[in-house]
Amino acid sequence: MSTFAEKLNEQIAYEFGAAQQYIAVAVHYDAETLPQLAAHFYRQALEERNHAMMMVQYLLDAGERVVIPAVAAPRTDFSDDISPVSLALEQEKRVTQQIADLALAAREGGDLVAEQFMHWFLQEQREEVASMSALLQVMERLRDNVMLVEDYLARESGGDNPLEAGAPPAAGGAL
Repeated sequence: MSTFAEKLNEQIAYEFGAAQQYIAVAVHYDAETLPQLAAHFYRQALEERNHAMMMVQYLLDAGERVVIPAVAAPRTDFSDDISPVSLALEQEKRVTQQIADLALAAREGGDLVAEQFMHWFLQEQREEVASMSALLQVMERLRDNVMLVEDYLARESGGDNPLEAGAPPAAGGAL
C-alpha cells in the first residue's frame, strides 16, 4: 500500500469521526428545539460521511486496500449553544490541515492523480471553514437570542453548493 493510500485510509476515519461529531451536535440542537441548527448539522454529518465514501471510492478505483477504521466517540455534552459551533470550527480547521497534508503527501510521492483528487477537498475545506466561521460569528453576536440564529439559518440555507457539481464519486453512489 502506498504512503498516500495509508494516509487516505486514516483520513477516512477522520471523516467518519467528523460525521459522528456533527450528528452529536445536531442532536444537541434537536434536544434544545432548535430545528434549523439541528438540520444544518445533520446535513454537515451527511456531507462528512459522503467525503469518507468519496475517499473509499478513490482507493477502490486505484486498486488500493480500503480500511474502514473505528472512530472515537464524539463529544456530546455542551455547556451552551455556542460551544458546539466553536467545536465544529476547530474540527474544520483540523481537517483542512489533514487534507493539505494529504495533498502534499501525494505531491511528494509523485502521484499527480492523487494530488488532483485532493484539490476538490481543499476547495471544499476552504468553504467549510468560511461558513463555520460565519456561523460562529452570528452565534456569538446573537448569544442572548439564539432564535435569531434560527432565522439566519432559515434565510441562508438552501441552494446548491457549486462545489458539489464537481465532487468526486462516492462509493455506493449518492445516498
